[in-house]
Amino acid sequence: MSFKRFATRLAAATALVGMAFTGSAQAADPVVVRAGYIPVLGAAQAFVIDSQGWDLENGFDLQLKQFDSGPNMIQAVASGTLDAYIAGVAPVIVARGRGVGIKVVAATAVEELVVAAGPALAATAGSPAEAIAALSKKLGRPLKLATQPAGSVPNTFLQYWLWEVAKVDKAHVELVPQGIDATQQALLAGAVDGAIIREPALTIITGRNPDVKVLAYGGDILKNQPGNVIALTDDFTARHPDIAQKLVELTARATEVLRTDKDVAVAAVESAIGKGLIPRAVIEQALKSPAVKFNTDPAAILNETATVQDYQVKLGTVKEALPVEQLFDLSYYQKAAGR
Repeated sequence: MSFKRFATRLAAATALVGMAFTGSAQAADPVVVRAGYIPVLGAAQAFVIDSQGWDLENGFDLQLKQFDSGPNMIQAVASGTLDAYIAGVAPVIVARGRGVGIKVVAATAVEELVVAAGPALAATAGSPAEAIAALSKKLGRPLKLATQPAGSVPNTFLQYWLWEVAKVDKAHVELVPQGIDATQQALLAGAVDGAIIREPALTIITGRNPDVKVLAYGGDILKNQPGNVIALTDDFTARHPDIAQKLVELTARATEVLRTDKDVAVAAVESAIGKGLIPRAVIEQALKSPAVKFNTDPAAILNETATVQDYQVKLGTVKEALPVEQLFDLSYYQKAAGR
C-alpha cells in the first residue's frame, strides 16, 4: 500500500470515528468495489486510482485481486465474488453469451498484445509462416506457442494472427495454454518456441534475453486491437450507478496521469505488480513501449470488438454473435467526457 493511500485511509478512519459520535458514521462508509485484474500494464489505471487513494476520496474502496487470466476472473464474476473485471474483452463476450450480467463501461488500452519469437524462431529466415514451417521441419515437431486459456484475448488474437493474418499451417503449431506468469517463464526457459505476451512481460523477457524478438506488434495483429477493459456487473451498476460513474471518471483521469506523470505511473505499477521484484528502470521502459497505448473511450473499440466476437464464433468459444452494443454501456464514459 502506498503512503498516500495509507494516509487517505487514516483520514477516512479518523472521520468515521468523529462521525460515530454524531450517529452518522454509516453514511460515510465507502462502497466496496471487488475488482479483479491481470498483472499487465493495461490495468495501470486501476493501479493509479488505488495507489493515489482516489477511490477512498470519492466514497468507494477499490479492492484489487490478481488473477492469471481473464477466463478465470470471469468465473469469479459469475459466482458473485467480483463486482468489477479489469482484463481483456473476449471473456466478457463469452460471459454475456452465457447469460452473465456484465458490461464494459470503459476501455483502458489498445494494441497491447505482441507475438514474440524465442531465439531459434527469431533467427530463422523468411516470413512468419515460412520461419515457423522451416523450424518445425528442422525440429521434427510443431512449434510450441504459449498463450492464455481458450476464450481469452491472447488465445483469440494469437489464433487470429496465425491463421488469418500470417496464414500459418496449423500442422506446424501447437498452442500451449497457461497463465501469464507461466507464459513468461516458459519463454525465458526455452520451454516454448514463442508466445503472445503483454507489457511488462515483453520488456522483462527481451531484457533478460535479447535474442527474443517481436514477430508482430498489436497493430500488426489487428489495428486498434481491443486490449484491457473495465467491466461492471449489472447488479453492481443497478445498486451503485454513482460509484460506477466515479470509477469511469477516475479511470479517464488516471489515463492522463499515465501519459504525463512518469513518477506516479511507475510507483503505481511497482506497487501493484512490481512487488520489489521488477526494477524501476524496467517499469519505466515498459511504460514507453510501443505495446502500451492507453485509451479510455469504450466506443473507440466497438468495431474491433465485433471482429473479436465474430472470430470467437468461428473458433467455437461463443455460440452466436450478439449485437456488440449489448456488451457495452457507453453512458458512463459519455457523461465523463461531457458528451
